[in-house]
Amino acid sequence: MSRGWAAEPIVLGVPTSQTAAAGVADDLDHLNGTTLAMEEINAAGGINGRPLKLFVTDVDKLSPESCQQAIAACIDAKVHAISNAFLFVPIPAMDVSARYKCPYLQGNTQRAATEAFKKDPAKYSHVFQTDPSEVHYGYTYPLWLKAMEKTGTWKPKNRKVHIVQEQVAYCQTISRAAQAAIKKSDFEVAKVTDIQFPVQDWGPVIQELKEVDAGAIMIDHWVAAEYAAFCKQFQADPVPDSLVYLQYGPSQPEFLTLAGEAANGFCWSTVLGVYADEKGNAFRAKYKERFPGIMGLVYTGNGYDIAYYLKAAWEATRDPSNFKAVCDWIRTNPYRGVCGYMSMNNELQESAHFPDNGFAISATELEKGMSQLYVQVQDVEHKIIYPYEIKESALKPAPWWS
Repeated sequence: MSRGWAAEPIVLGVPTSQTAAAGVADDLDHLNGTTLAMEEINAAGGINGRPLKLFVTDVDKLSPESCQQAIAACIDAKVHAISNAFLFVPIPAMDVSARYKCPYLQGNTQRAATEAFKKDPAKYSHVFQTDPSEVHYGYTYPLWLKAMEKTGTWKPKNRKVHIVQEQVAYCQTISRAAQAAIKKSDFEVAKVTDIQFPVQDWGPVIQELKEVDAGAIMIDHWVAAEYAAFCKQFQADPVPDSLVYLQYGPSQPEFLTLAGEAANGFCWSTVLGVYADEKGNAFRAKYKERFPGIMGLVYTGNGYDIAYYLKAAWEATRDPSNFKAVCDWIRTNPYRGVCGYMSMNNELQESAHFPDNGFAISATELEKGMSQLYVQVQDVEHKIIYPYEIKESALKPAPWWS
């Protein structure tokens, strides 16, 4: 039944990759999560009596021009805020938004973008990164290796780490951070192998992995379908007893669909993901009822959390058109969502990372930051195995371990 709204809607712009080569799965997750929040908010009476309405526009995340056009389309639609999953080239989009200055909340996971805010806080005061930056993937990786070793389930055959890195800036930043952190640990970087999207055949890479024979392998890539192909080829000709970590991409729903049983045993992580606590599990149940099938664990929750964070800000300030007041409220009022705790009141205007890895910006307590989720595929399901404060399962031996 439709509600007869007397008041003008509050409009939330949601740039969404619908036709491009990259990011369609993540962006559909983000849009679905945002849609679920909008439906709940409107069913409960809206925001100060006004309905929430979404303005959706297509974007190619890899094209600076398309990113700029998507933000410009939101401005033309007179949106009251922008909710975006991520852009591979975020700064041109931020630049277009800088004169309009509506609240711009996103899960970009890119330190280059938050450093831009730090250098020019007046220009980018309205841009909030609702998750920790990608550097934490690299910084935390050796901490996770040590934790997995301490479980006794993984017994490293050597202290070598082999990194396979893709060429986009996001992957390169993660690789550099990982190499720096590994040098300070009791592991060592044995080799760094370059790959280029699209990867047509993983055979040569797997051959190199076998020659190096590292105890720990990091595949620093981002495309779920290509990860699925890697898993199938690796399972057919594995590196015995190696702990294999796949950077982020398995979070996307099509990974399990495409990889199936071949995904079992592989680990991956995200600095932004739906917890498996009471709040997170309630969201998962609602989401799966509304959008049946394999659920993405990342931007589903982020889209949902951003909409509710904005709702809190709009209700507190009572004027969605007063962009500065809304941004000031967000900056000074943290929000605990299904993906953890977001506090924007720091020099980078990004969420603090948990666990504390000794690098900025980290949190020493779970409820003071957003937890990175380390996940292992077990029986074709994603199970959080670390940090222990929110784990669902323990590390299990991979099929290629003796």
